[in-house]
Amino acid sequence: MEAPKTLQEAVIFFANPDNCHEFMMKLRWPDGRVLCPHCDSANVQYLPNARVFKCYQKHPLQKFSLKIGTIFEDSPIDMSKWLPVMWMLVNCKNGISSWEIHRAIGVTQKTAWFMLQRGRLAMQDGVHGGKLGGECEVDETFIGGKARNMHAHKRAEKIQGRGPEGKAIS
Repeated sequence: MEAPKTLQEAVIFFANPDNCHEFMMKLRWPDGRVLCPHCDSANVQYLPNARVFKCYQKHPLQKFSLKIGTIFEDSPIDMSKWLPVMWMLVNCKNGISSWEIHRAIGVTQKTAWFMLQRGRLAMQDGVHGGKLGGECEVDETFIGGKARNMHAHKRAEKIQGRGPEGKAIS
């Protein structure tokens, strides 16, 4: 199975539920050994009619799908829509907008925004949550309101001129 090279190929390839299933299986369990996301048991069987897996250990959530434990969990959107969106997110070097997803995939703009936010969340650095890490150098700044935005009597008592008086240095 070769990965799609263009958006058109991705949409056509992932339109087939069997291709989506096989692709996700290889991503989630590269060694081919399916593990229950709740108890990590390998005593799991695929139920093709329901398109779910069943764990034969005793716990309340024995049946699970490929979406469980991923950003696709709790989403009613089909994998045939999710996977082309993820392809777009990874392959478009200038980024994509929710309107672009809306037009390309054929979902509402609100759904496209939801998918885009989930995709961006998945692409964040797991250690730092996508925020700056390590040493950062910043310049000092003066924190406080502009004099022209203050009420006249507050301005008179707090700020004299345009300088840093009445402002905190951070």
